[in-house]
Amino acid sequence: MKDGGEKSTGLTMTFRESDIRPNHLMQGQAAAYAADIHGLLQHKGDFVHVPCPACQAENGRKAFEKYELTYMVCLDCGTMYINPRPTPAILDTYYATSENYQYWNKYIFPASQEARRKKIFRSRAERIADICRRNNIKNGVLLEVGAGFGTFCEEIQRLEIFRRVIAVEPTPDLAETCRRKGIEVIEKPIEQVRLENDTVDVVANFEVIEHLFSPRDFLHSCASVLSPGGLLVITCPNVRGFDILVLQDGSDSVDTEHLNYFHPASLSHLVEQCGFEVLEVLTPGKLDAELVRNKILGGEFDVSSQPFLKQILIDEWERVGDSLQKFLAENMLSSHMWLIGRKQI
Repeated sequence: MKDGGEKSTGLTMTFRESDIRPNHLMQGQAAAYAADIHGLLQHKGDFVHVPCPACQAENGRKAFEKYELTYMVCLDCGTMYINPRPTPAILDTYYATSENYQYWNKYIFPASQEARRKKIFRSRAERIADICRRNNIKNGVLLEVGAGFGTFCEEIQRLEIFRRVIAVEPTPDLAETCRRKGIEVIEKPIEQVRLENDTVDVVANFEVIEHLFSPRDFLHSCASVLSPGGLLVITCPNVRGFDILVLQDGSDSVDTEHLNYFHPASLSHLVEQCGFEVLEVLTPGKLDAELVRNKILGGEFDVSSQPFLKQILIDEWERVGDSLQKFLAENMLSSHMWLIGRKQI
């Protein structure tokens, strides 16, 4: 589970990694995640080979291995992806029985809910509202795919710009949490969602597409529920962003659950292939520099041979850290990416 940042304007370093991942809870999360990895690898013999999820090319090169999984980079478009990967059936079982997701739902999300609300989801909802205003989407239906703890749905409902907000959340514990908050829930994958007597104006999915066996099928499913001219909003890791480029396999964004690692050009290409016009791509992350800094301070990343990184992330951090993160966010160099598309008419 990863969370990206929000607006690049007015960026400050008051948003800390520990705000959304409390330090005293992360040891328990690590144990739950380790159990999930162990269970996943029991099925490794059933993993299947796939082409590049962005451009369908077959000529990838091995980037590295992590968690006994192979991460490939497409030589045609530069997308990174796990190959071979778990089948859809294995993934369904993984998420339905995940100890890690149960732990987040029981401990981390409740403990960090207000910080997440203030520092991620409120501004996320406001950005969606602004996107809708700029694209003449009024009083319609918003469907969030992968609603998780339901905080975004609560925040977008609070703005009262949609007459109906629907959470699509296939993980049972998280779906139940959304229901308890009074959110309308469809406990199915988007591929199985069919709405009767209504049309969807916005499909939003935050940190979802990187988890999917087939992003292409997912985007076709999003298109199938959207009305013509409806908006698609995606957030996901940017494999060409600072955190991932610097840390590589040491980045926490590189994990067993993230099967696909796009960048602005490759995600745009895929979205266009699936019937959308790309309106905007941005990387408004807030945490890249701090994430790398924390790895250095924790002894997990050595910069003794990289004096420039040591200078800006350690020695001069208080003076330049804020400016560095703002520069990354405003120049498509953050590892957190947004894409806004419109379904072609």
